[in-house]
This record gives sequence, structure tokens and C-alpha cells, in this order.
Amino acid sequence: MRIPQSADCLSRFLLCCTATLLGLASLVGTAFAEPLSFDAALALAVRETPTLRAEAAQVDAMRHAAIPAGELPDPKLTLGLDNVPIEGVDRFSLSSEPMTMQRIGVMQEFPNTSKRGARVEVARGRIALSEAQIRITRLTVLRETALAWIARDTVERQLARIDALDGENRLFEAAVRARIAGAKGSAMEAVAARQEAAMIDARRDELIARRQQSIATLKRWVGPRAEAPLEGDVPDWPIAHDALAHALHWHPELAIFDPKAQVLDAEVAEARAEKKPDWALELAYQKRGSQFGDMATVQVSFDLPVFAATRQDPKIAARLAEREGLDAEREAVMREHAAMLEADFAEYQRLDKAVRRQREVLLPLAGEKVDLALAEWRGGKGELVNLVMARRERVDAELMALALEGERQKMAARLHYAYGEPTLSGEKQ
Repeated sequence: MRIPQSADCLSRFLLCCTATLLGLASLVGTAFAEPLSFDAALALAVRETPTLRAEAAQVDAMRHAAIPAGELPDPKLTLGLDNVPIEGVDRFSLSSEPMTMQRIGVMQEFPNTSKRGARVEVARGRIALSEAQIRITRLTVLRETALAWIARDTVERQLARIDALDGENRLFEAAVRARIAGAKGSAMEAVAARQEAAMIDARRDELIARRQQSIATLKRWVGPRAEAPLEGDVPDWPIAHDALAHALHWHPELAIFDPKAQVLDAEVAEARAEKKPDWALELAYQKRGSQFGDMATVQVSFDLPVFAATRQDPKIAARLAEREGLDAEREAVMREHAAMLEADFAEYQRLDKAVRRQREVLLPLAGEKVDLALAEWRGGKGELVNLVMARRERVDAELMALALEGERQKMAARLHYAYGEPTLSGEKQ
């Protein structure tokens, strides 16, 4: 059975309308999305990053695990039959012999005080270690979100500059056509103008692709809000070498060695406490036959750590070796971060000088070159190719200035979020 042509046309019309409405809804949603500022992106990343939530749950787990650390072991219930005859006429009788007893008792072990205290310190150290790991992860989230936001902001500034060239290019093409119409130019000039416009379009396509890549990177940290339009500027962090070097000692990746040392010191103390005897107390009630009186037993037992050379001492030596290795590892990380600070600060200084040179020297020179080439071309003394090359160099200089500013902001963010514990507002806690 054939579908009538009118019904087929109606179906196509409805499908087109639906697609159009969906597209408009997407555009409207994007257009009216709440802008994403720098601080808002950082706050959203800290709140929504799954890694931070997972590590917060780990801290809660450590806190719960610490509760029984210093408690006594569970008591033990003991049941038994003592002195049951297995021969003679009274064999297996529980009431004929005065020494046959049914026993029920409770035994409580008492680890020595030093061992229990060391276990508490181990638990506290592990809580502090988990909290220190959260601080490291939080700093990483802040830094990577800042870098992603800056990368997108930089490429969007470059796109805005490319888009601003459209009007200038239309005027340029009109001037070329006017010269050709007035028999003052050649057809080659028209081709050169269109070729320049095509190269700018290619540059725009490249920047659009980079913008999508930067949005994808930002989306890792802030989720769907990464597609919202950006708002505001990057904070102007004070980058001073002495302040950064002073803050280096409190860097979270160095501060984490304090709880690590706390855990190892407590484990050393626990290993040494193994040399002290634990003891246990047992209370038992013993029931005999009805013709005999019942009995009770009190029993105390002690551990005898008499083989310390092959049991406790090796454990102590192992923990002490780990502690010594931790100190060496701390020194290695300290040197690594100090070297990174010097290298990053030197790169920041280079970028800062490059930005000033680009803005104060190279950009004005590129603009002056365009003005001179344009004046010569209009006066009939210069070639259009010289003007095209001068305009291209000016565009490259403008885009380079924006790129250098973005790189300088990224390096400032790396320094700011690598050598301290900054808050979302950029100030230290």
C-alpha cells in the first residue's frame, strides 16, 4: 500500500520542524546559560570532582577504623569438661567423681599499655595521612581547572580577534576591487585579497578546534558547565620569588611526610612494645555433682617474649629502616620541588618579558609596517603582496601576544597553586 504524497510531505515537514525546534532549544540553552567565571569554575570543580569525594570517603573510613584501635580485644567464652572418667563403672559420668566438673568461664586479654597507645597513634597518623592526600588532590584539581579555564579563555580571545578582522577584510577587498575598476590594479590583486581571506578562515577553523579541545579538558573538572560562556578575568596573582620559596616548605606534597612519619614512628613504638608482655585474666565457674560443692577458678597468664632476637628485634629494625628511608625521600622531594620552583619562576620571568616586548615593541612595529605598506599601495608605489604580508604579520603578532599572555597566566597559575595552599579567592588559608 502506497503512502499518499501529501502524507509523506506532512511527515517530512513535521520532522524538519522538530529538528529546527531542537536546534533552537540547544542554541537558546547555550545562549542563556549562566556564565562561568574563573572562581565559579574552581568552586564547581572542588565540589563536583569524583576524586575528592572518593578521598573524603576514605577519610571517613579511616576515622571509623580508628575507633577500636585502642580498645581491648573481645572477651572469650570458654566451655569445657574437666576430669571426666573414661574407665570403670563410672566412665563418662559427670557426677560420680568429685574432680569431674562442667566449666564455663570468661577470659579477657590485656595488651600492654604501650602497644595500645601505639595503635592509637598509628590510627591517628593514617587519618592525618588521608587528610593530607585530600589537600594534595584539592590543589591538583584547582591547578588543572585553572589551566583549563585559562586555555579556553586564551583561544576565545584569539577567536574574537580573528572575527574582528571580518569587517576589515571586507573593506580591504572593496578597496582592491575599486582599484581594479579604476584600472589602477591587476586581477592578481583580487586573487591575493581572496587568498588572504581564505587563510584567515583556516586560522579561525584551527582556533575553533582548539576551543573545543579546551572545553573538553575543562569538562573533566566542572562537568557540563564547561560549555557555558566564560566571564571575567584571571586573578592577578602576586608572583614573588621569596614568597614562593618560603611557601615551598608547606607544600602539601612535602607536608604529607609529617603524617607518614607519624605512622612510622607509631609502628616503631608498637614493634618495641612487642617486647613487653601482654597478659590475660580468666574467671571460670566449675559445677560438680550434686553431692559435691561447686568451685571457681581465677587464672592469669602472661606472654613471654624471650626470643626477641628472632621475633621483635627484626620488626623494630625494619620499621627504623623505613623511617630512615622516609627522611631521605622527603629530602629528595624537597630538592625536586626547589629545582622546579627555580625553573618555573625563570620561565615566568621570560614570559613576562616576552609579553611586554610583544605588546610594547613588536605589535606597534607590525602596525606601523601595515600603515606604511598601505600608504605605498594607495599611492601606487607599493605592491599589494607587501601589504598582504604586512597585514598577515600584524595578525600573527596580535595572536602571538594573546598566546604569550595565556602562557604567562598558566605559569602564574602553576606557581600559585604549586607552592602554597591557596583558597578559591587566591589567598592563603
